[in-house]
Amino acid sequence: MPRYFFNVRDGQSYPDPEGTELPDLQAAKREAIRYAGHLLSDEADHFWEGEEWSMSVINETGLVLFQLTFFATKAPAVD
Repeated sequence: MPRYFFNVRDGQSYPDPEGTELPDLQAAKREAIRYAGHLLSDEADHFWEGEEWSMSVINETGLVLFQLTFFATKAPAVD
């Protein structure tokens, strides 16, 4: 089974040293969304500080397969 690595960057790098075995790319995409949702939920206050963050998913050879990028923008009327 292929191994996928979910590397996160939010101003600092958080490489995934172990990776996760998943059956295929579709499963890796689903896992990336699940993991990103978990991170957004756990770090909700930090996320609104304005730092863009991303998750790059790579395979065992180091090839970037896809990337998710997240950022928040507050409307001027809210401040």
